[in-house]
Amino acid sequence: MRLWERSLKELSELVRKKEVKPSEIVSSFIDRKNQVDSKIKAFVSYTDELSLEEAKKKDEEIVKLDNIPSLYGMPIAIKDNISTKGIRTTCSSKMLENFTPVYDATVIEKLKSQGYIIFGKTNLDEFAMGSSTENSAFFTTKNPWDLERVPGGSSGGSAAAVASGQALASLGSDTGGSIRQPAAFCGVVGLKPTYGRVSRYGLVAFASSLDQIGPITRTVEDTAILMNVISGKDSRDSTSKDIPVEDFTQFLNRDIKGLKIGIPKEYFPEDLDNHIRERILNVVKQLEKEGAVVEEISLPYTKYAIETYYIIAPSEASSNLARFDGVRYGYRTKEYSDLEEMYSKTRDEGFGPEVKRRIMIGTYVLSSGYYDAYYLKAQKVRTLIYKDFMNAFENVDVIITPTTPDVAFKIGEKSSDPIQMYLSDIFTVSVNLATVPAINVPCGLKDNLPIGLQIIGKPFDEGTILNVAKKVEDLSGFKLKFFNY
Repeated sequence: MRLWERSLKELSELVRKKEVKPSEIVSSFIDRKNQVDSKIKAFVSYTDELSLEEAKKKDEEIVKLDNIPSLYGMPIAIKDNISTKGIRTTCSSKMLENFTPVYDATVIEKLKSQGYIIFGKTNLDEFAMGSSTENSAFFTTKNPWDLERVPGGSSGGSAAAVASGQALASLGSDTGGSIRQPAAFCGVVGLKPTYGRVSRYGLVAFASSLDQIGPITRTVEDTAILMNVISGKDSRDSTSKDIPVEDFTQFLNRDIKGLKIGIPKEYFPEDLDNHIRERILNVVKQLEKEGAVVEEISLPYTKYAIETYYIIAPSEASSNLARFDGVRYGYRTKEYSDLEEMYSKTRDEGFGPEVKRRIMIGTYVLSSGYYDAYYLKAQKVRTLIYKDFMNAFENVDVIITPTTPDVAFKIGEKSSDPIQMYLSDIFTVSVNLATVPAINVPCGLKDNLPIGLQIIGKPFDEGTILNVAKKVEDLSGFKLKFFNY
């Protein structure tokens, strides 16, 4: 087996035993990237020279180390809305096309403390606004399983990089499903942690009350390893919670006898694709045979989740993106007669159509006369959605749903219909509104495309959903395929 085909856990063990050098691993991934990324287009920025240089330093340092960290020499890709010191961070927008941060995000600092090696910045929907990576200002990333289909979004580049064997793992961000949905479409594992579990410092903000950084990996165990590193309180992020970080790998392979699984009827509507319904419920039956207790539950306010999300998220976006005005950093229009024209032309030229659409929606619902009718009402419904989940978790330990209503759709299929595009997040947005953790695990195929199963957990109970996810991974028999293009 070639090095780039192995899991993070396997390569980490080989490095720790000093059987493989970090430079050999990085070289293997560079070779794979050179072979396939011209077709996949997962990366906005390559860091090949820097990655190899860092790896060679690690080769020399490792000789003197007794305790080798878990991520030492591991090449990990980073979504291009996470700040990386000295490395371009574009948010896949013309607005930040040439922006180079002067500081690292907290998650990058944590990865560096473990000796990781940055392996490129990955493509996304502009400012993380989208579900297909078709909204990138630069290019559309392709799904590794079918180059005519989308990889999902907004972390499409991160998921495609992992699924195509170009990156060992990656970090993404999830505001309404942006880790889980592309993970589902690309057949990899993606975890949206509890809001406050992972610091948002250095993440370019889309919707600050919803955004959360999380890992995308090939296996559940690899996700647990990454969560051990990136989790924890950060004094620079007032929303991060001071909750002890347990060793998430210790939760894997625990007995699930007596564990209560809730199946919400609202997530299995009559018009859900039958193949997806049957595949997920079949896996649930297998969990039942392992001793889990399954019961149908109701999350009645789920039906309002999409509408609530698309009021709250654009409102926060319109506020957060006001800083991009051409004055301090980022793109500035070349020709203007006064300050007001500079602002308007800069924003018109610098932002793409989807970002403009969401800024306008957000500005509208926050405006005088509409605030109470839309934004305030949406916040009240958000509270009801949160209470739905808390009530459910009084009786069950986890909730299982489909991650997406169908498998990956074709490039261009939904780009002319924003409503249909937004509905592809119908099973994921409520998790962000409720601030709870959820993970996507691939559980089968439909038309040779991956099906995603979503496991939702109680706040800060990532350990339990990782344990159930590992069981699903083992029982489903799904294997990630690497293709030659």
